[in-house]
Amino acid sequence: FNDHIALLMKFLMSSQVEENCKLFSENASQRLNLYVKAFCAENNAMAFLSLTQAKSLSQTGSSLLQTIKHEHACVQWERPRWRLLRSNGKIQINRLQAIDTFLRGMEMALTTTPSFPVRVADHELSNILLSLKEYTSVILKHPKCSMYSDSSKVFETKSITYDKLILPIFSTQDDLQSLFFLFNLKLIHSELRKDQPIRNGAINKQVTNLEESVITQKQEACIRSKFLNYWCVRVSNEKLMSALKCSVSLGLAVLFGMIFSKENGHWSGLTVAVGMAFEREATFKVANLKAQGTVLGSIYGVLSCFLFQRFLEIKFLSLLPWIIFTSFLRSSRMYGQVGATSAVIGALIILGRKNYGPPAEFAIVRIAEAFIGLTCSVMVELLLQPTRASGLSKIQLSQSFMALNECVQSMSFCVNSTSRQQTKEKQKMLKIQVNALGKLKGAAEVEPNFWFIPFHSSSYAKLLESLSKMLELVFFATHAMEFLVQVPNNLGVGWKEHQESMDGDLDLFRKLIGTSINSLKEITSLKSLAALDKEIKRRDINCDLELGKSANTNENRGLHVHEDEMERITISFLQHSRELIDKIQASELEEDLKIQIVLSSSGLGFCMCGLMKETREIEKSVRDLIQWENPSMHVNLYEIRGKINTLHT
Repeated sequence: FNDHIALLMKFLMSSQVEENCKLFSENASQRLNLYVKAFCAENNAMAFLSLTQAKSLSQTGSSLLQTIKHEHACVQWERPRWRLLRSNGKIQINRLQAIDTFLRGMEMALTTTPSFPVRVADHELSNILLSLKEYTSVILKHPKCSMYSDSSKVFETKSITYDKLILPIFSTQDDLQSLFFLFNLKLIHSELRKDQPIRNGAINKQVTNLEESVITQKQEACIRSKFLNYWCVRVSNEKLMSALKCSVSLGLAVLFGMIFSKENGHWSGLTVAVGMAFEREATFKVANLKAQGTVLGSIYGVLSCFLFQRFLEIKFLSLLPWIIFTSFLRSSRMYGQVGATSAVIGALIILGRKNYGPPAEFAIVRIAEAFIGLTCSVMVELLLQPTRASGLSKIQLSQSFMALNECVQSMSFCVNSTSRQQTKEKQKMLKIQVNALGKLKGAAEVEPNFWFIPFHSSSYAKLLESLSKMLELVFFATHAMEFLVQVPNNLGVGWKEHQESMDGDLDLFRKLIGTSINSLKEITSLKSLAALDKEIKRRDINCDLELGKSANTNENRGLHVHEDEMERITISFLQHSRELIDKIQASELEEDLKIQIVLSSSGLGFCMCGLMKETREIEKSVRDLIQWENPSMHVNLYEIRGKINTLHT
């Protein structure tokens, strides 16, 4: 019987994942339609209207994608034979994630476009884009996009390509936004065409068989790796600290609960046990949610006992509406899972009690024991892990800068398969660091200030937004360079020379961004400016002569990313790209290859400009953050960097 129930639950979860995938596909299709409509808009008002409608859909799509990931993780408990039959689930999740990222790239291109209509969107291009939009939307809505669909139906529709696109010669930086939009549209089209049948003879069949064998080997290796990781227990400091906090909190809660009431003292330990997590959470926020949930559940339990005092045998039926209500609490931002669980348990204990005296008296004792447990939990948290989330946020910010610098330095045309894999690993690490910064920011916003400096939420919000944008820009730049690196050298258009010229511009870009990000990492690693000045005085270092007039001169220019240097690198890259486009227009290359070279080089140029601009924004946000932490001092990042360099020399 249990096996049948488990199998039924598995099918229910799989169908839920399939339904959410269909909803995401429809959401992506609607967003694509709105983005193309905005791109072909005849004025700014029409474009703004389409972007406004797409913004809400974008938030819904991101929520659906997170739900799909969570539900897919919940299906992993199913039997091995089912996992092997559905082994393409993770691949499909990555595919949906890629489509969502490309759609955000299209949104990024449109939001940075200065005015509409765009110069490259002529009548012929608009018609082709509308046809391509319809073709892509049909594939997105097809059931094959669903992760767990067994349908083998294949669309029979005409293949729309970019062969008719006019190769635009962009002469200004404003055209980069339009070409970056087309670059992402091309990426979406290529991603969806991966599912189309291959009909190019025996060669493609051999390639397909080779790919299938490689995928099978990777799947077998992945299964073995998961099996080993399941049995290999890795003990970390965080897990040890979490286990220590839980055990000490439970012990103290039960001890003080027994001192308060020997008969009901064990209820205080239940309050501590509810909502335990191995991740670091906001102490006072969790305690507040547990207290509110316990009180709400206890009050509901007392009211239910009063209403059903003549029908004690069926009083458990009153739990049904409460469970439905707490399911909404679980999805709310105010209470979350901890508050909802406390509310359910609070009502369950009152309604399920027997021989504990009157319900009202028991509820009062239950609430008192709950507050004893919460007090013990908070005290243990403050004693064993006194570091505040705001302090951890600054440390995490410095680590995010370090990961960002590594990603930027890995951007190069001179790469092989090994370095390409290392670049992807660095991007994954940057994403992990940025997500960790977001979690710490949320925890710091709800923790009490006491005698500490209030958390500067606005600066961290700007920094998190800029880091997220730079993460996506690095991802798009890597896609563009991967294609440009794979272009054969014997094209007859001097591609090798142009690649070296563009790599020279990329080298200047890496130095410009890398030096600034590295300086910001060192500045955010400082405990305080007072400690820096104290260390300089202790070493008896006079840095005024070294800094001199340069600190005041460069006060408003930023650390290293200056407007004139940004303009110079952009103009040089556009010039080299324009020379490349002039040559490939006159060559006999395939039209699709020409278009891909133009879009990839344009996409790389857009990402370089975007990364430089976001670095400037990060410098401003860091300056505001340091000024907030040192209100009595005049903050000059250029001067602070000079002092740090003086200490290191």
